[in-house]
Amino acid sequence: SSAQIAEGLNYTYGGWADGNSPSDIENSKLVVLFGNNPGETRMSGGGVTYYLEQARQKSNARMIIIDPRYTDTGAGREDEWIPIRPGTDAALVNGLAYVMITENLVDQAFLDKYCVGYDEKTLPASAPKNGHYKAYILGEGPDGVAKTPEWASQITGVPADKIIKLAREIGSTKPAFISQGWGPQRHANGEIATRAISMLAILTGNVGINGGNSGAREGSYSLPFVRMPTLENPIQTSISMFMWTDAIERGPEMTALRDGVRGKDKLDVPIKMIWNYAGNCLINQHSEINRTHEILQDDKKCELIVVIDCHMTSSAKYADILLPDCTASEQMDFALDASCGNMSYVIFNDQVIKPRFECKTIYEMTSELAKRLGVEQQFTEGRTQEEWMRHLYAQSREAIPELPTFEEFRKQGIFKKRDPQGHHVAYKAFREDPQANPLTTPSGKIEIYSQALADIAATWELPEGDVIDPLPIYTPGFESYQDPLNKQYPLQLTGFHYKSRVHSTYGNVDVLKAACRQEMWINPLDAQKRGIHNGDKVRIFNDRGEVHIEAKVTPRMMPGVVALGEGAWYDPDAKRVDKGGCINVLTTQRPSPLAKGNPSHTNLVQVEKV
Repeated sequence: SSAQIAEGLNYTYGGWADGNSPSDIENSKLVVLFGNNPGETRMSGGGVTYYLEQARQKSNARMIIIDPRYTDTGAGREDEWIPIRPGTDAALVNGLAYVMITENLVDQAFLDKYCVGYDEKTLPASAPKNGHYKAYILGEGPDGVAKTPEWASQITGVPADKIIKLAREIGSTKPAFISQGWGPQRHANGEIATRAISMLAILTGNVGINGGNSGAREGSYSLPFVRMPTLENPIQTSISMFMWTDAIERGPEMTALRDGVRGKDKLDVPIKMIWNYAGNCLINQHSEINRTHEILQDDKKCELIVVIDCHMTSSAKYADILLPDCTASEQMDFALDASCGNMSYVIFNDQVIKPRFECKTIYEMTSELAKRLGVEQQFTEGRTQEEWMRHLYAQSREAIPELPTFEEFRKQGIFKKRDPQGHHVAYKAFREDPQANPLTTPSGKIEIYSQALADIAATWELPEGDVIDPLPIYTPGFESYQDPLNKQYPLQLTGFHYKSRVHSTYGNVDVLKAACRQEMWINPLDAQKRGIHNGDKVRIFNDRGEVHIEAKVTPRMMPGVVALGEGAWYDPDAKRVDKGGCINVLTTQRPSPLAKGNPSHTNLVQVEKV
């Protein structure tokens, strides 16, 4: 889900890229969100959207949303929506950077002190002459193309005059909270796009200050609650999570230089068994469903599939062994927060009813397996599930003295704690003293030019169209709107997290399906060309598959782009035409270049009225 941003910004900031808390927007004068949609993806009464709303009321900061779709995060909150072609965020940033550099709107002192590779002064000795970011933007680099607003406009679909205006606003308004969601990184060029978007925060010196941000997604406060320990895996070889179907199909052919295998030069064996717990990624939530279906149908390839779930999901139908899991009401557990803004919490999820029929908890199942494998004591340490909960809670109370006793918490049901720092500021210590608090990049600084990426680019075997570059350049990637395939499939299809589901969870709840219908969003101009009216049944198709679903004709979509909410349950007919609106019938299993991650928003399709 976040492979490309995790890998891409790792080469800029070192490790997972941190972000300021949304409450810190009360110190901002400008908010710019690239594909960041907390109003639908991180919904809660007291979560990110609440803090965004509250903070902007205090700061009166202008909010600009850059997205192919007018999202619910806008919904009248925004001051400006800038529609953009999917996968072209880096081109927009380059056009903005051109204006900011040529009009002296960059923070040169910040770039000199904290960064590597902005210009010749901080370029590593190993880099080629004019291999720095400034040269690339001004057209003095290897490609010789100046990244003017006019150049960016042709690629992004954003008018040149709007690019100039936005560049001047970002360059002259400080502090500015510039962030990106995880949508822009789910593209064929996702890693490089994440690095490009962060450049706006870097160029303007908004990193490490109140009211600013790193260009990554906003951060949130979490309690240091102690979780279940994991055993050490003696096998250190790993692959990208996204490439598991390839590991079944052609495992021994997968190499480190071509497929991103880690811990070994190549895989020795293919995947022969899958243990799938509480997940719908076997089919529904994995790209290119028809290819996955063919692979899983051949039991000579993957010989055993175990699925443990509470519902008969699309994935559960592929199980050789299907085990019923206990629901949350049938067991005792802790539920920890996620995307909660500044108010962290933990919920005591107490048992309401005893497990029905033959259901066991996952801890009971794994303990029984450990017993039969001869490692029961090592795995359980002699504790039941409740005893583990009490043990972990006691450790958590040492880290969080405000926690009540276990029994008090059980009665109370929830514990909440506000961030004692008030607002979290990402990289504040680095900003205050970069020598005492270096980043975990090789240089200890923000790496605009990454020698590590230059080395990877020189050694990895990449298919045509894939690009890894030491600079955050723009590259279209495969299946972009510029691809020749566009003549056959002229519409870009992007996905989004729908407010009625968490991925595919709750996708089988009738009342939610009725309240938030699964529809394909399409602009009136594109609909008119095809004789499509609101509510008409349409077929969305490409070489990978076909989906039949109702159309939502709306000006909330950029022309040339259609959108489907991800997570709808796959419902194929005898010809494998999906009637449930599952976007992964149409997505590709070709991975992104660096992280080998999921490019689920990079798709070309055609749409016709049924």
